[in-house]
Amino acid sequence: MKKILNILWLTSFALLVACGGKEEKKDSGVSYGKPAAVKKVETTPASQRIDLSNKGVGPIKTVSIGTEIDKSMAEHGADVYNKMCTACHKIDKKFIGPAPKGILERRTPEWVMNMILDPEGMVNNDPLAKDLLIEFNGSPMANQGLSEEDARAVLEYFRTL
Repeated sequence: MKKILNILWLTSFALLVACGGKEEKKDSGVSYGKPAAVKKVETTPASQRIDLSNKGVGPIKTVSIGTEIDKSMAEHGADVYNKMCTACHKIDKKFIGPAPKGILERRTPEWVMNMILDPEGMVNNDPLAKDLLIEFNGSPMANQGLSEEDARAVLEYFRTL
C-alpha cells in the first residue's frame, strides 16, 4: 500500500511539473535569418552637438548678422546677459545651463534667439532643446520676457565671447 501511495505521489508531482502553468513564451529579441536593425544611440551630449541647420521653433525665422560686431549692441547684450542670465549660465563652463561661449559654432543665430525668446516652446517642439533639458537634469530655461531687440543684443554679445 505504501508503495502505491509513493507511486501516485510521484506521478502527480511529475504531471504537475510537466504541465506547469500556461505561461506564454516571451520574445527573446533574437531573430534567426535577418539581422536585427541596430538603433544608433547619440553619444555626444546635446550641449556639444553641432547643428547649423536647425532654426528652432519660435518667432525668429531669419537673423541678419554683419561681418563686423556692433559694439554698442554687444555692450547692451552684455548688460542684459549679466542682469538676466548669470544666475544659470557661466560664460565658459557648464552650470545650471550650458555655457554660451562658442554657441554660434554649434547653433544657428535663429535657434539661439528662439531659445532666448520662447524656451517653453522650444523645449516642447525642438528635439535638440528637449535633449538639452534632459542633459541639464530637467532644469528648464526661464523665460525672462526679453524683447527681440534684447535677444538680438545678447546674440551680438555671444559673438564677442
